[in-house]
Amino acid sequence: MNFNKVLVVGAGQMGAGIAQVASQAGLDVKLNDLKEEYVNKGLAVIEKNLQRSVQKGKISNDFANQILSRITPSLTLEDGSDVDLVIEAVVENLDIKTNVFQQLDQICPAETVFASNTSSIPITQLAGATNRPDRFIGMHFMNPVPVMKLIEVIRGLATSDETADGIVQLSKQMGKTPVMVNDFPGFVSNRVLMPMINEAIYAVYEGVATPEAVDEVMKLGANHPMGPLALADLIGLDTCLAIMEVLHQGFGDSKYRPCPLLRQYVQAGWLGRKTKKGFYDYT
Repeated sequence: MNFNKVLVVGAGQMGAGIAQVASQAGLDVKLNDLKEEYVNKGLAVIEKNLQRSVQKGKISNDFANQILSRITPSLTLEDGSDVDLVIEAVVENLDIKTNVFQQLDQICPAETVFASNTSSIPITQLAGATNRPDRFIGMHFMNPVPVMKLIEVIRGLATSDETADGIVQLSKQMGKTPVMVNDFPGFVSNRVLMPMINEAIYAVYEGVATPEAVDEVMKLGANHPMGPLALADLIGLDTCLAIMEVLHQGFGDSKYRPCPLLRQYVQAGWLGRKTKKGFYDYT
């Protein structure tokens, strides 16, 4: 199974990173979003990342330009009519993701593989909305995509061996380490990580400690490179809430109940770094 052309749907933090590593691996990439300003913002992030790598001597300026030249802006899903692979990286919402895949199912060739970067929504459920569940798989990249090595590869109930093997090989081509996991809510990374973040938020909510103290304890006491609340701000508190809700609904267990303070911050529009305000102030 060869992948030469890829459509990345969603030009945000994750989508831009995915487009970058796909292009670095030699693929022709179409970076798609609803508005030109979103795509341009994603391209600007990629260019900034590449220039930083050039300045550090990690890549040459010529190679950076080659990477950029292989990424084409896209404003319509119709651009998926000739791609070998679609990687979806839109907002963590079942209805929105399902709608995207249903449209693409009518546009893309029958042999095109669909991959979702979902961090918690069951792959089998997303695949069931298409006519190609055997060619549907999860590719959960970690943030920031150009730096983090892991890709959680998630097989749905009907995912074929050929599709799984092809995505594993592509992950390695991208310079990543693919780890195969089964299709349960939150998979492995977020099933373990998000309850820890949620419990850290409860510690603040209940007055046990300040965000700074909670993070310092986990950095110095558990050797974490970043505290859970700083990490939540980096991920996006809206994304953290969405994942906790998927876990809570998927398992029906109260231990996954989102902390009321997390919900309140999201309602206030305090989403972390992307809004300059979360558990820390980034202004």
